Amino acid sequence: MRIICGRSWTCAGGVSRRKREAVSPARPGVEAVFRTRPPQAARELPQGGMRELLLNEEIHQRVIEDLVPEARRFVWIVTADIKDLHVVRGRRSLPFLAVLADLVERGVAVRLIHAKEPGPRFREDFDRYPVLVESDLFERALCPRVHTKAVIVDGRRAFVGSPNLTGAGMGAKHPDRRNFEAGFLSDERPDLERLMGWVDALFLGDYCGPCRLRDRCPDPLDHD
Repeated sequence: MRIICGRSWTCAGGVSRRKREAVSPARPGVEAVFRTRPPQAARELPQGGMRELLLNEEIHQRVIEDLVPEARRFVWIVTADIKDLHVVRGRRSLPFLAVLADLVERGVAVRLIHAKEPGPRFREDFDRYPVLVESDLFERALCPRVHTKAVIVDGRRAFVGSPNLTGAGMGAKHPDRRNFEAGFLSDERPDLERLMGWVDALFLGDYCGPCRLRDRCPDPLDHD
């Protein structure tokens, strides 16, 4: 088990097996993430049928501004790159980490999986929100093989697309300065079940044993 120390990004690195097991029972899937509700609650989820194409600044509005803050139970974010990203609140610009901290304080579990360590500005912003270190509701994991970009909220809706969790990818950048990005927002249950099962298996370290890049990994997720 890794000991979480202090209030910094460096000290908060990694996630213990005990915390991971508390979030995810033996096998992943819709039933697993609804562990705090009656089993039938997962079976009663609507089959969905919405699939919406989002382009460029629409991604920031629909995913970062609308979808994530509406979470009631959990948010899972998977990204390759991770940099400082801001949202607009009235006349203020706040780090996206403020949104995640607010979710954790409201009892929403947040899971962040990324491929490399973030830049210094992101780490500085992270250290401003001690709840992200102190609460068991915030967990993160690093896997160098991750190139997926996805956001899953409450097991009911998910965004999958090209943008990383960066200002130019998903942040509040001016339309003439941001990256050209595209992705789909969906509530289709078969897609959600497959995506959530895969993300859960990744987070639990199921792919670490046979991984041929294990010797380059700073923090294998299947460690004790």
